[in-house]
Formats: sequence, C-alpha cells, structure tokens
Amino acid sequence: MSTTLTPSSTTTTPSAPPTTAIATAFRYVALPTADADAVRATLIAPRYGHPAHVEIAAGCGPCRHCLRTFDVGRERRILFTYDPFDGLEPLPLPGPVFIHADACERHPERGAFPDGLRAHPLTLNAYGQGRRLLAQAYVTDGAVETALERLFGGAEVAYVHVRDTEAGCYDLRVERGDAAQEAVSAEEPRLDR
Repeated sequence: MSTTLTPSSTTTTPSAPPTTAIATAFRYVALPTADADAVRATLIAPRYGHPAHVEIAAGCGPCRHCLRTFDVGRERRILFTYDPFDGLEPLPLPGPVFIHADACERHPERGAFPDGLRAHPLTLNAYGQGRRLLAQAYVTDGAVETALERLFGGAEVAYVHVRDTEAGCYDLRVERGDAAQEAVSAEEPRLDR
C-alpha cells in the first residue's frame, strides 16, 4: 500500500506493480559525478567545507551517485554534508549522505528506479518552485512509480525528493521525463534547461 498525504487529505490506495511505460516517464537524478569525484579527492563536503568521513559500510545506504545499496561490512563509503536543493532553490537544506569511497558509475537518469531501494520504506516529497512541499507519499511495498505518477499528476509539482523513511536522509531527485513533461503547461519551467 502507498499512502499519499496532501495538505488537506490523506488517501490510501492499493498499489500496482511498476510498468515500463511509467518507469520511462521519469528522470532519476543521482548526485552529480563532479561532486562525487571532488569529495573522493578532497574528503571535503562540497559548498560547506566540512570534513568527510570514510568508513566500512555499517548500513545498506544507498550510494547517492550509483544509487546501489552498500555491501555492509565490506565496502568503504564516505559520509559528507550535501544540499539536494543546491542549484535549484535559494534556500539550503543540507544533510548527511553517503557515496562509495571507490569510483562508481552514476545511475543513468533515463534508467529505471533503482531496484535495491524498493525493499526499504521510502518517503516521496513533491516540491513546487520555491521549495514548497506540495504533497508527500510513503511507499512501503516497492511501488514507487505508482506513487510518483500520482504525485506528478499535480501540474505545480516541479520535482520529487526520495528519502529513506527510517533514517530521513535524502536518496535522489525525480523529475518528469520528456514525454511526461510535454503534458505539463508550457509555462512550467524545466529543471534540465
């Protein structure tokens, strides 16, 4: 079951398994490679200058660059401060994130939602321009695309942040894909321009 909270109501609907058509309607935006490379090279958080911390993975993650979960007890990871609103909104909201200590390939934006994250309870925060929280969905059954489709049904939704429900940390940003974007008003700004 997925639960969607809006400012004025709460609705619970049965979830459907994800479909390829829905999956390609979105762009899954991981941490930029330039930021991951800079943190690995300097062990300094981008834009904040805070020291980064390297450790053997004690939790599953995910890595915010490749969006794969960590191999607990085996892989090294780097913890640092990151602002997922940087470059999108003037008001910051930094928090802790992890990446692999060794180089990894960035998750493809036009790919599918990372399967490794489906097993974890996720919170999807739908934002409008100006970092306005418009709606929220909790996904506990892996049906992320169904919840995203519902959230992006609102024309004011510019992007969705996916967060780990239990830890509260930011995982990735989701934007409308090209086909889905065409259905939105031409006045609505695109994040990739």
